Amino acid sequence: MSLIPWILLGLICLVHLIFIPKLIRRSVGTAWHGYVPFLNSIAILKITGRPWYWSLFLLVPGINLLMLTIMHVELGIAFGKRSTKDQYFFGVLPWIAIAKLAQGDDEYLGPRDWTGKKKGQIREWGEAILWAVIVASVFRTYAMETFTIPTGSMEGSMLVGDYLIVDKTTYGAKLPETPFSIPLVHNRIPGTMTPSYTSWFTLPYTRLPGFRDIERGDAVVFNYPPGDTAIVDPYYAGHNYYQLLRDGGENKNGVFKPKSSALRVAYSHLKKTGQINDSIQASPYKEFCDNPEKYLATSRTWWSKAYGIKGGIPIDKKENYVKRCIGLPGDTISIVDRQVYIDGVAIDNPENLQFMYDVILKSKNDFNSIKSELNLTKLDSLKSMDSQEGMVYTILLTNSEVEKLNKTGLAVSIENKSTENRKATLSMYPNVYNEEFNEWTPDNMGPIFIPNTGAQVELNERNIALYKRVISVYEGHDFEENDAGVFIDGVLATEYKFEQDYYWMMGDNRHNSADSRMWGFVPFDHVVGRASYIWFSKQNEAQHGESKIRWDRMFKSVK
Repeated sequence: MSLIPWILLGLICLVHLIFIPKLIRRSVGTAWHGYVPFLNSIAILKITGRPWYWSLFLLVPGINLLMLTIMHVELGIAFGKRSTKDQYFFGVLPWIAIAKLAQGDDEYLGPRDWTGKKKGQIREWGEAILWAVIVASVFRTYAMETFTIPTGSMEGSMLVGDYLIVDKTTYGAKLPETPFSIPLVHNRIPGTMTPSYTSWFTLPYTRLPGFRDIERGDAVVFNYPPGDTAIVDPYYAGHNYYQLLRDGGENKNGVFKPKSSALRVAYSHLKKTGQINDSIQASPYKEFCDNPEKYLATSRTWWSKAYGIKGGIPIDKKENYVKRCIGLPGDTISIVDRQVYIDGVAIDNPENLQFMYDVILKSKNDFNSIKSELNLTKLDSLKSMDSQEGMVYTILLTNSEVEKLNKTGLAVSIENKSTENRKATLSMYPNVYNEEFNEWTPDNMGPIFIPNTGAQVELNERNIALYKRVISVYEGHDFEENDAGVFIDGVLATEYKFEQDYYWMMGDNRHNSADSRMWGFVPFDHVVGRASYIWFSKQNEAQHGESKIRWDRMFKSVK
């Protein structure tokens, strides 16, 4: 983080303390207010004839910089500095302009009087838009924000095309860490991959008090934890950069490009050099893990050349995700045959939980019938193939939809889609190749302890794999492991005490959701707010087969 912005901010505070008292004496009287931080800002508002409550906007990061600029320009106007050149001078170089004004003998004229005068149309519109942006920005920062469901990971409960209201007051609103950003825009200028913020000036993480803690079952919007680095491409920007590196290069249809795939390059090299052969059942992922940096570099180079890579993305500018909170700080979570257990006890599942099924039908006409009966969209039916028994369709279904399908009598068979193909592929958290983790799949994994503030764990091989990213990235410590042991911030450590709470988030569309099962914990400092209700919903033709507004979902609370 650059010191220059802090130096400039400190200088303007110093300028206020030194010179505002002199301007108060020449205008509205009692000078001692000028020597008290924040009160001198209220004094400036009094000099300029503006209401005292404008000072509250100074508490909003980003907006406070805009408010200071407005106040400085208005201060110059009150002392007769009303030309366009003067106003730019006070807006851009207040450190010099205020000092020069205080040392001069310009007469106090008071705020500009518009009585009997008509403001130009551009000025009227400009002021109206400016204040609308300020008020909307404050509301968006501290109260509520809109969010769009872009993927089907919560299908069944929340649909692609739902527009959510995210309540930030429930858990406490986060103050922006990147105050220099385009108002009302998240992380990119719409229609481009250009960042909407500057990261050379950031503020420390701060959160206002909330009304309650996160509860199990809450639909939570959060900044995507692995999103500190991203591929500079609209399609890949919200994907897990680290998994993309492990997978190697691929095109947007998910087809691997062998020359750019880190794993395939590694495997091919080992076969050519005779280290493995077709008769040996070796895994390319294991060979990859024996020398990961070599092959990750191959993949990183490919992605960089193909699209570009952006790192160092601030927490509040990571992509927004919405999932359901399944595990709370201090819980031990396990998944056994698709059922989630907390501390060994099975929990209640969300009402509209979905899984993937292989459904065998006798004909395509039968599929059209069940598609109509169950109101399936393109997102629900993923693929089909021929078999000896009939047509096999891979379909995402809730329990109630499975019951309806059974009642139709059209299905030859309905079987749970196996996720065994995910074993030993580095796609499951903690993305490490070893005997235990190789057996983990989206339907079977754990046990995993979810860290809470003050909890302490032994730094053994298993815990290092599970919590290394927590320690080094989310809690910002220098982590080094060598033959001598584990060193945290240069000090040999055998245990570690966690500094914040973490959560386990999962999508309701369990077989079609990238969530904590793939990338781990959500730190509390990444939590944005609670998905409260749906204010608008529209499905599109590309994903659903037809375009229409879902009137029945308007102003529906999120469950």
